[in-house]
Amino acid sequence: MDTLEARPAAVRQRLAALRAALQRHGLSAWLVPSADPHLSEYLPERWKAREWLSGFTGSMATLVVTPQFAGLWADSRYWVQAEAELAGSGIELMKIPAGNSLLHVDWLAANLPPGQLVGVDGQVLGLAAARALQGALDAKGVRLRTDLDLLDEVWPERPGLPAPPVREHLPPHAPLSRADKLASLREAMRSEGAQWHLISTLDDIAWLFNLRGADVSYNPVFVAHALVGLDEATLFLQEAKVPPSVREALGRDGVRLSPYEQARLRLQQLQGTLLLDPRRITLGLRQAVPAAVRVVEAVNPTTFAKSRKTHAEAEHIRATMAQDGAALAAFFAAFEQALQRGERLTELDVDERITAARAQRPGYVSPSFSTIAGFNANGAMPHYRATPASHAVIEGDGLLLIDSGGQYLGGTTDITRVVPVGMPSAAQRRDFTLVLKAMIALSRARFPRGLRSPLIDAIARAPLWEHGLDYGHGTGHGVGYFLNVHEGPQVISYHAAPEPHTAMEPGMVTSIEPGLYRPGQWGVRIENLALNVPALHTEFGEYLGFETLTLCPIDTRCVERTLLRADEVAWLDGYHATVRERVAPLVGGEALAWLVERTQPLAG
Repeated sequence: MDTLEARPAAVRQRLAALRAALQRHGLSAWLVPSADPHLSEYLPERWKAREWLSGFTGSMATLVVTPQFAGLWADSRYWVQAEAELAGSGIELMKIPAGNSLLHVDWLAANLPPGQLVGVDGQVLGLAAARALQGALDAKGVRLRTDLDLLDEVWPERPGLPAPPVREHLPPHAPLSRADKLASLREAMRSEGAQWHLISTLDDIAWLFNLRGADVSYNPVFVAHALVGLDEATLFLQEAKVPPSVREALGRDGVRLSPYEQARLRLQQLQGTLLLDPRRITLGLRQAVPAAVRVVEAVNPTTFAKSRKTHAEAEHIRATMAQDGAALAAFFAAFEQALQRGERLTELDVDERITAARAQRPGYVSPSFSTIAGFNANGAMPHYRATPASHAVIEGDGLLLIDSGGQYLGGTTDITRVVPVGMPSAAQRRDFTLVLKAMIALSRARFPRGLRSPLIDAIARAPLWEHGLDYGHGTGHGVGYFLNVHEGPQVISYHAAPEPHTAMEPGMVTSIEPGLYRPGQWGVRIENLALNVPALHTEFGEYLGFETLTLCPIDTRCVERTLLRADEVAWLDGYHATVRERVAPLVGGEALAWLVERTQPLAG
């Protein structure tokens, strides 16, 4: 069993096996990204190589192993977690400052002499990352080999491809037909002069073909590649996963099925012009494209299309948010009563109970990510995850941070709330209120349509910057429609490049989640999801604003009232009135009583 005590020894054995493989192949270093052939954020078990080798369970990091050194590059969200999980393994934590994700590339270029050979599996290395790596190594005379997968040699019980079945996402929750989506995509292909388009990102494929799966934890997607032509389309996947009824429906829309392993072979046979997204394809697939094929590099058209929810999808999302709010009202009412009765509750109980509450709501499918429940010091780690081996009891005084979400047939939810346990301190209330001011500031913002999303990050941070405070993560990410809880192209973070494809457009759903973290003490994050909607049209152009979608009270017991302006109080009271109006018809009894109490106005 891979317990905390046994993990360092297991990791050292695995690193020894990898180093033996390095020697067999004449390699001086091996690079292990957190990636699969589809560049997914959450990985199927088969491609959790970095986690298996290092013992670090966070979702993002890069491992480099040489005969004498092993280092894990991770950003500030994971430093505390990584230090604990790497202890005794022989792997050094290499801390990445905000906005610099290529430090491992710099390290390789600086520490390997000319003529040395670096290896990485090209099938899981993003094309854009491969180009940056190749350029840095070429400049130092270091060679790169990408045609090996050493994990097959050293991972004796490596999982195979996932097997859950594929199912259709049907009306009314899928208001756009597969045929209509394919037609729109082909129009975009024609505008780029392309006869073919390769798609490897799983959420793009699921959205385009109105299909869903369960191959990846928390994301209702399935492992596949897609090649779309102007007159045909092929899905490369394990055909046994597709029930006969779904196969027939795909056939009626001109979609053929082919074995997953045939994608590279089909690319090798391609002729004409191919559209692909260099940020959403791996080096291995790009290398399969014949030199004679003209390649057009551009963002996947589906990335834009799926980010701009239709009016019908937005209505389903609003209904889903009300159901999610009802689940949270039931959870919080029961949770607070349990604390008042003196029950011994842990962070693990939060995950179990909040998931059970959501499971009672219509249309619920699964969590949308692993619940983060962090009490006091654990809440100061933005990506903390309680485990049976390491978790806190919720007792005494302090703050409990809960970041959770659900996958529903009519949308994806993601919400963070902080609630008081016992009596929060004046310093905790101050931090909470400053974060609340940050969230309100961005929630009320108006901005020109087409503004590049990273540019609005400062609106949220300004109330914190005023006091010399900040947080290390982004302020917002796009959210899918019964798809990935993290999607693009928009991202609210000043660390991200404000490129043209990050433009804010109507219909996008984005999180607003400023935070403040005191390592070893407590953390505060308040998160709502918001929809881009038209706000103004003046002689200066068209302006958008945010419609807040999330429907759950923000706990005013943590608010320091003197820090809020009158307009901020009015926003909070208005939000709570909306929450009460929308959620009250869906709950009763203790949940309704809790909802009414927690949505009382601050004004007056």
